[in-house]
Amino acid sequence: KDFINSAFDEEGSNLRVVRLAPATQAAVKQITGRTYPAKRIRYWKQDTRTAWILEQIGKTEAITVGVVVDDGKIHDLKILVFRESRGAEVRHSFFTEQFSNVTLKADSSLSASIDGITGATLSVVAVRKVAKLALLFDQQVQTQE
Repeated sequence: KDFINSAFDEEGSNLRVVRLAPATQAAVKQITGRTYPAKRIRYWKQDTRTAWILEQIGKTEAITVGVVVDDGKIHDLKILVFRESRGAEVRHSFFTEQFSNVTLKADSSLSASIDGITGATLSVVAVRKVAKLALLFDQQVQTQE
């Protein structure tokens, strides 16, 4: 709740649900190597800003990440819950701030290089995937309106 409240101004945001289009599901599979486990995803929206709380498996456990996308660019990315025994460095701002203003290119890659962290490779990969998914989902939402 704190993450969502910090993403929007005092007017608040609207909780919404998006049903993943077949093209989006195909892009998810390209990004993650598997289909997304849910057909619908909750998100919050205000004007051109959306907020997503998504999970991705690091080595063996899920990493919960909050991503705010504004005008097609990542505005903020925070690790909300980290469950792995290694790779916790991804929680720190020196890592998460690299995602600021990053966009999703047509080939489903990020527009900027994200530096890895020695000993946290799988966690870094998981967070990169979440960033791509949030940008992809935002694109679908914005084109539907």
